[in-house]
Amino acid sequence: MAEQEYEIGEDPSLLIVDDDEPFLRRLARAMEKRGFQPEMAETVAAGKAIASARPPAYAVVDLRLEDGTGLDVVETLREKRPDSKIVVLTGYGAIATAVAAVKVGATDYLSKPADANDVTAALLSNGEALPPPPENPMSADRVRWEHIQRVYEQCDRNVSETARRLNMHRRTLQRILAKRSPR
Repeated sequence: MAEQEYEIGEDPSLLIVDDDEPFLRRLARAMEKRGFQPEMAETVAAGKAIASARPPAYAVVDLRLEDGTGLDVVETLREKRPDSKIVVLTGYGAIATAVAAVKVGATDYLSKPADANDVTAALLSNGEALPPPPENPMSADRVRWEHIQRVYEQCDRNVSETARRLNMHRRTLQRILAKRSPR
C-alpha cells in the first residue's frame, strides 16, 4: 500500500464524476484509502465547476451522465490543468467512444464495472506498459450483446432501424433482443 501512495505524487487531488451515487461514494472511499483526496460530482455542470475552480491532478469521469457527456468535463479539465491524469469510465464499452475520450484528453478508458484497483492502476500507470488484464473481463458474447443494446437504444428502440444499422436481419435481431444478456 505504501508504494501506491508514493506513486501518487505531491498532489493527491482527485475529481470523481458519476451519476450513480452509491458507486460514486464507494469509489471515493476506496480511493481515499489509497491516499487520494477525492472530491465528488454527480453532474457535468458540477464536474466542470470543480474542474474550473480547483483543477485536480487526477480525475475519474463517467462518460454518460444525466445532464450530458463526461467528455465535456474532460475538456474543461484538460484546458485548466494539462498535466492531469484522466480516466473515463463507461458502462458502454465501445471502440468509438474510447477513441473520442482519448482525443479530448483522457489518459485511459475503463469499462464498468471497474473497481478501485483498476482505477488506481489506470491513474498511476506511466503509459509505457499496458495495464494488466482485468480479473473478470466481459465475454465476447456479452460485448456483442452490449453493443447491440446500445445501438438499439440509440435508434429509439426501433427494431427495423437497428437491424438496418447493424446489417442484420430484423428477425435475427428480435431473437437476440428477446434473450437474456449473456454472462
